Amino acid sequence: MSQSANSADFLELREVNVARGDRVVLHELNLTIRAGEHVAILGPNGCGKSTLILAMTCQLYPIVRPGMLVRIFGRERWDLTELRRHFGVVSAGPMGAELPGERTAVTPGLDAVIAGFFSASTLWPNLHVTDEMRERAWEALKRMEAAHLAEQLVGTMSAGEKRRIMIARALVHRPRQLLLDEPSNALDLAAQRELRETLRRLAAEGTGLVMVTHHLGDILPEIERVILMREGRIVADGPREELLTEEHLSELFHAPLRIGRDAEWLHSW
Repeated sequence: MSQSANSADFLELREVNVARGDRVVLHELNLTIRAGEHVAILGPNGCGKSTLILAMTCQLYPIVRPGMLVRIFGRERWDLTELRRHFGVVSAGPMGAELPGERTAVTPGLDAVIAGFFSASTLWPNLHVTDEMRERAWEALKRMEAAHLAEQLVGTMSAGEKRRIMIARALVHRPRQLLLDEPSNALDLAAQRELRETLRRLAAEGTGLVMVTHHLGDILPEIERVILMREGRIVADGPREELLTEEHLSELFHAPLRIGRDAEWLHSW
């Protein structure tokens, strides 16, 4: 396999175990995701979905053991600053407070997006911002249809507007892959609809999506592959038509579930 960021695979995991503290939370994962692929990772709370995102982004490291392999964009070793230019990460806090740092609330939207180049909460005086960074930040805001938020303070934004800023931060490097951890958390129904339309547009533009969720309604029509997780293990991986069934999901969530369909969308109760 080519040892470059142009690899056909975004991610390759072989026999990966990940611990948090003294407890192993991911067990013997084997997973390959192609660059540009649209994938949903579905499972109940506590099944290890968010830990898997942290492992994908090298924020958590696997237990070293014979046969273990983690390869990202064709490479086993990365400088983390360089790696973060190739994918964007969007994490949703429980109250929509997913943007980092105490200064974020008094930071204008455009500055918050530019700060994404530095993984910072605001534009601190020591940060050197180039004209290209500002241009890319404007480009990301426009892609999110959020240019009107450029001068608005983040602390005065709704949860849906904050989510647009968060995704724009993730897009400033023009990543090939976008990782989304529970993207609809804390959003009302209108904001959820806007978010899903935005993500569909990004998918159509060629940005690969890896979405972690426990909401069936988050799974966009463009997502053709579904990975089911339970208790830190991948229990199924395949086409959405095969896995998003009442039988599979009832077993996954240990509850009798019904699935409804509305055109291309699914919902459950």
